[in-house]
Amino acid sequence: MSDTPDANDPYSRLSYRRLIAWPARIQREAPFLGEVLGGAPSRRILDLGCGTGEHARFLSEEGFEVTGVDASEAQLAQAREAGPGPAFVKGDLAELAAAVTGPFGGAIALGNGLPHLFPVEMVRFLADLAGLLHPGAPVLLQILNYDRILDQRITSLPLNVREDDAERVVFLRLMDPRPDGTVLFNPTTLSWRPGEEPPVEVVTGKNVVLKGWRRVELEAALEAAGFRVEEVFGGMKREAWDAATSPDTVVLARR
Repeated sequence: MSDTPDANDPYSRLSYRRLIAWPARIQREAPFLGEVLGGAPSRRILDLGCGTGEHARFLSEEGFEVTGVDASEAQLAQAREAGPGPAFVKGDLAELAAAVTGPFGGAIALGNGLPHLFPVEMVRFLADLAGLLHPGAPVLLQILNYDRILDQRITSLPLNVREDDAERVVFLRLMDPRPDGTVLFNPTTLSWRPGEEPPVEVVTGKNVVLKGWRRVELEAALEAAGFRVEEVFGGMKREAWDAATSPDTVVLARR
């Protein structure tokens, strides 16, 4: 993988593999994923906005035929470097039908990738997705709880610190919620070397404008595309959703 960052890719220098405790996350989410996808009409599964491919790899190890789609070539390169298993495809979710060929038995979109889609793009994405899925296929979507973020003007998420050789890597997620329902997101990576001067250095920082999808908006978009919303949760352990307190909005729908 090239070490040269892509100025058009806001995640070209963010290594999610080292910033997220993936084994613990997968272990925590595995029961829910198994319940959702276990009865899918086929073993072909789409991982949409797959990032570095940890969910796709887990599902592949569970016997699914997984295709991961992401717009970030840098993250896909990391996913491919991890070894064989899933197929990884570079593609824009708003032009999903141009990236993959169906039919698929189910789809997941986890980790807050969907807010990169604005309303017109979401309509195209969901229309393409509906056309790529078997009837009855489950769809599991996870985003941050933007009802909470927008209503309470949340400006940051908990920081993430990881040891990396001789330094500590700090990942900041700063947000500026706006009255029009968008959120200016600033993913920022710091190198923290205690005792050195300067002790903290900015490695990367970006401005990314996201659409803060409220629950009612996401449900309406799914239903308009022909999906049936079955349940909405506040997290990947099937917690009850609460607009004021839930960290996430997790939607289980069906084609």
